[in-house]
Amino acid sequence: MPLTTTGELVARAAAHRSAVASFNIITLEHVEAVIAGAESVNAPVVLQVSENAVTFRHGRLLPLARAAVAAAERASVPVALHLDHVRSDALLRQAPDAGFGSVMYDAARLPYADNLAATRAAVDWAHAQGLWIEAELGEIGGKDGQGALDAHTPGARTDPDQARAFVADSGVDALAVAIGTTHAMTTRTAALDHALLKRLNAVLDVPLVLHGSSGLPDDELAAAVTGGIAKVNVGTALNIAMTGAIRQFLTARPEAVDPRGYLTVGREAMTRAVAGIIEALGPDPAMP
Repeated sequence: MPLTTTGELVARAAAHRSAVASFNIITLEHVEAVIAGAESVNAPVVLQVSENAVTFRHGRLLPLARAAVAAAERASVPVALHLDHVRSDALLRQAPDAGFGSVMYDAARLPYADNLAATRAAVDWAHAQGLWIEAELGEIGGKDGQGALDAHTPGARTDPDQARAFVADSGVDALAVAIGTTHAMTTRTAALDHALLKRLNAVLDVPLVLHGSSGLPDDELAAAVTGGIAKVNVGTALNIAMTGAIRQFLTARPEAVDPRGYLTVGREAMTRAVAGIIEALGPDPAMP
């Protein structure tokens, strides 16, 4: 079906008190696995390309983006394409022509006033291009170059009053909040600050986004949606599934050299991980 937009999927999820899963993609196998996993549970999904993934692909956005668009247009469920954790203004400006309907502009590492100014400028440009734009306030951590505060340090959490001012002054369409998760967690042991999530949901009139969701067990994922999260970002969980499956395959077959064999099991493992995470978020009431 035609490519949809993150804004449409998040707005629909927020209206139904559900959440859309948004998965970071690095390879074509990621793209295929995310779509196959979403199709297996009949759910919409967002494909995310991070600035780190673009750097890995020699700084070229289009090859992976074009592949994602082509796969999305052949999917049986709604699929959107989102540019994630963008710090480079040059990369931001490539988004519309590459098929992206949304972008997460990441200036959260900066002091509040600088974060606001940079985000406001990004919002003004993005909205003029018809892009839906997400930003971050607080310190989720776990990514290269992101501050020294631990996710459980009180100063790292998103302050509701500051968040309300930030949303009003920046004009963002959604806000990623720091409520206890950390990027790149390889164990599912994180716990959310549900009281803070409730306060944020009460004072903000834009959808809330949860980053670092790979570190959450199923019950915490479900509770996040109940508490008001409308977009759930997942990346590391797919890489754990893929790498584990490939490692097992090659350990059992040390003579193997054809990448199709181990990439197949890696893709299948990611497909199962995608389906499991989407199911943990709960059904999408808007899907038939």
